[in-house]
Amino acid sequence: MDSSAPTPPSQPEPRPRHRDRHGRGMRGPIAPPQVPLALSRADAFDDLVRDAADRLERRWPQLADVEFAVQDVPWPQDTPPADGDPVPLGRLIGAAKDRPSRIVVYRRPVEIRAKGRDERALLVHEVVVEQVAELLGLSPENVDPKYGEE
Repeated sequence: MDSSAPTPPSQPEPRPRHRDRHGRGMRGPIAPPQVPLALSRADAFDDLVRDAADRLERRWPQLADVEFAVQDVPWPQDTPPADGDPVPLGRLIGAAKDRPSRIVVYRRPVEIRAKGRDERALLVHEVVVEQVAELLGLSPENVDPKYGEE
């Protein structure tokens, strides 16, 4: 072996990148997770349904066994007959021997009917109150005295 042969240069170790190729800093989330902006529309809607259910559970303890759910749109079997009735905003599914009663709120129809965040929150609360009233066999005004005031 010839010891005078040149050795190939070793590759330098790559430096950690602190900037992207355009010279900007590393990208991260637009808003931290604790800020409401970080919530998706679906998550914010879930929170509205949860808040309405919690408010009613404080007044009606028997609702503790009821499941509250959100579905994007009604399934075809959930929609009313095509005689001009509007798309439903919610549905009550009665209890069966192996599952409790369930109240479903349909997100997209509610969002389409509501113009803003406050109107959406009010509409979600009204839908939940109407379904709870149907479940309990009461009028919505008896379930929530503030029903329909705004």
